[in-house]
Amino acid sequence: MPRFAFQVEYHGAPFAGWQRQADQPSVQGAIEAALAKLEPDVPSIAAAGRTDAGVHGWGQVAHADLQKDWDPFRLSEALNYHLKPLPVAITACAKVADDWHARFSAVEREYLFRIVARRAPVTLDAGLVWQVSNRLDIDAMQEAAQHLIGKHDFTTFRSSICQAASPLKSVDEITITDHPYSGGQEVRFKVRARSFLHNQVRSFVGTLERVGAGSWESIRVKKALEACDRSACGPVCPPQGLALARVGYPDPPF
Repeated sequence: MPRFAFQVEYHGAPFAGWQRQADQPSVQGAIEAALAKLEPDVPSIAAAGRTDAGVHGWGQVAHADLQKDWDPFRLSEALNYHLKPLPVAITACAKVADDWHARFSAVEREYLFRIVARRAPVTLDAGLVWQVSNRLDIDAMQEAAQHLIGKHDFTTFRSSICQAASPLKSVDEITITDHPYSGGQEVRFKVRARSFLHNQVRSFVGTLERVGAGSWESIRVKKALEACDRSACGPVCPPQGLALARVGYPDPPF
C-alpha cells in the first residue's frame, strides 16, 4: 500500500480540534471522509500534531496508506474537491517511504500566535487573532520569554488534562515581533520545539501578555516556571490566535 504525505491548511473555528470524535466535527474526520470518497476502507490517518478546538493550521502534516498508486497532484485535487465547502485544504501532497511517519519522523514543530492590540473591533482578522485593548511592550515580553527557552519541567504551563508522560520539554525558540496594524499593533509569537505539552503555547502567550501589559514583572515568569505549579501560570489565552505553522523533517517530503 503506497503511503502519501499531505500538508494541510484549515480554519479551526468549525471543528472540535484535529482528532476524530464520534459526535463532533474534526479536521481528521473531514479528511478521512474525503478519502473514503476515493477509496473504500481507508485506514485512519496520522498527523504531526493534535491541535485543539478552534486552533488553525497551515503547516499541519498527515499521512495515509492507500490502495491505489495515485499521482500526488491528482490526489490532492480530488481531496480538495471532496472537502468543499469545509475550510480545509490539501496544499501539498507527496508519496513517501513506507516507514515515514507524519508524527514520529518529525524533528520539530513551529507554532505562530497572533495578538492584535487596539480598541476598535477586529473585522478582517476576526477569528484569527486574540484581541486585547492596549499596546504591549515587546522588549519586556522577549526578556521574560528567555526564562522559558531550554529544557525545563513545564508543569506550570501544562494543562491538567495533558496526557504526556513527562512535563520535561525543550523549547528551542520564542521570538516575539511587532508589526503595524491599522489603528493598533500586531504582536506575533513564534514558538519552536521538538514537541509540546497540551496548552503549552497558549499558556506561554497568556503569561507573557501579562508582562507586555505591565501586570507582571519579567522575574515572575521565572518564578512561575520554577514553581512547577499550574496555579502559578498566567491566563491561558483563547485558541483563535494560534496556528500550527510548520513541521520540520530531516528530509522534507514537500
